[in-house]
Amino acid sequence: MKKSASFRSAGRVQRKKRATSLVKALTADRLDKMHDAGEEITAHLDLEKASRPGREVQRVNVDFPVDLLDAIDREAKRVGVSRQAFIKLRLADTLANRQR
Repeated sequence: MKKSASFRSAGRVQRKKRATSLVKALTADRLDKMHDAGEEITAHLDLEKASRPGREVQRVNVDFPVDLLDAIDREAKRVGVSRQAFIKLRLADTLANRQR
């Protein structure tokens, strides 16, 4: 027998309420212990609200000469990352080396 849309919707609401109550019942200390023990904790997290403090993103535009972009693209492909990821990695590495 096929269940009605309202029946299925009510089931989702109940599951969501149970999941929400689990998140509220766990303390940060308990989540830390679960993580350290190698347990799966993603079911207890609200990833839609997750953020990385101090890691806000600001978009910038940078003009590169075509030959430099070609070299970046070749190296990014060799390493197996996107152009953007390669540029970020190299900048982060360079800045980290300069601070030593």
